[in-house]
Amino acid sequence: MLLSVTGPLMAYSALQDQAKRASPHETVSIDLDGKKVSISYGRPYLKGRQVGHEVAPYGDVWRLGADEATKITVSAPVKIQNIELPAGSYSLFAIPNADNWTIIVNKVANQWGAFSYKQSEDLGRFDVKVKQLSTPVEQFTITLSKQSGNTADLTFAWGNASISTTVTTP
Repeated sequence: MLLSVTGPLMAYSALQDQAKRASPHETVSIDLDGKKVSISYGRPYLKGRQVGHEVAPYGDVWRLGADEATKITVSAPVKIQNIELPAGSYSLFAIPNADNWTIIVNKVANQWGAFSYKQSEDLGRFDVKVKQLSTPVEQFTITLSKQSGNTADLTFAWGNASISTTVTTP
């Protein structure tokens, strides 16, 4: 009898934890030729602050969201820009700047924020130009949009900035 109650109690506990967070958490995922790519992240609001200043300061490593570092999980090998990811989980970080962001894939999947981030654990990095948005995005948003059977656009949007790259399967 205790075992039948444990599942609902654990789910209720997770809901309570989510309700206590200032930033809701979300997972986006996509299937590319039978290979799953999913990204779990916290979705902070701007609340009158500016990207590059009060939040996600220019030139600093940022966790690409709120709370835990953003985590990407791939069921099979994929490529993000020029970085090959074997099947598994990784953390995503960024170094925002006004004109471009450096996107970082780190081998340590489970981290809190960027507090224990180590560049020596990076799988790779690449720079992406910032596209200025005409309508600001209040809540940090990550999207995966299918372009073909094996290619998706990965986009990060917040404030007046949008940054996009591609995810492909071999």
